[in-house]
Amino acid sequence: MVLEDVVQDFNLRERTQVFKDRRDAGGALAESLLEYASTDVVVMAIPSGGVPVAAEICQMLSLKMDVLVVRKVQFPKDSEAGFGAVGPNDIIVLNDYLIESARLSHVVTEGQIAKARMGLNFREQMFRGGEPYPDLGGKTVILVDDGLASGFTMLAAIKFVRSKGARKVVVAVPTGSERSVELVLEQADEVHCLNIRSAPFYAVADAYKHWYDVSEEEALAIIRSRA
Repeated sequence: MVLEDVVQDFNLRERTQVFKDRRDAGGALAESLLEYASTDVVVMAIPSGGVPVAAEICQMLSLKMDVLVVRKVQFPKDSEAGFGAVGPNDIIVLNDYLIESARLSHVVTEGQIAKARMGLNFREQMFRGGEPYPDLGGKTVILVDDGLASGFTMLAAIKFVRSKGARKVVVAVPTGSERSVELVLEQADEVHCLNIRSAPFYAVADAYKHWYDVSEEEALAIIRSRA
């Protein structure tokens, strides 16, 4: 697979500040997902940032929204950087290259994975309230986040919905680094990423004119409004 297989907007290639905010980005993504309008696809937002994007997609396409919690496995002394991700049902995806490069011992690695799982369990209770994940057997699932930085949280999400029997996995994100998009494209059936950038330094925030960290309270309010 090559990047030409990605549904993208070539006019947005390599550009920054191309979306007003996450709602605007969700609207743009909805236009690329029109074939799924008013169908029984399962849209799963990755909180917190993916929730307002997914909500706009669902609003415009008359789709139902669910939530899939995944968590980055952080480096011991850098909460912003990660070397993998965990998902429900003991799903784990690790970046072996980063683990080796950072010379993380097995004990340290397992310790950070355990911390990530604790965070995942807490957020699952917060966002899902003990509700089980839906039956995805034979379904088309659209996974939505506000961007792909390393791509590993999305890989964990893909692995989880595959384990639940999803027939087709569509990844929909407004922006992504070229490397992460290529990584995700290997595992998804379809990728929609409107703004792809290949610069050595990539930040999801740079795609947005108005960027802020979506609080858990805001994400919960949006989820409840879509219930």
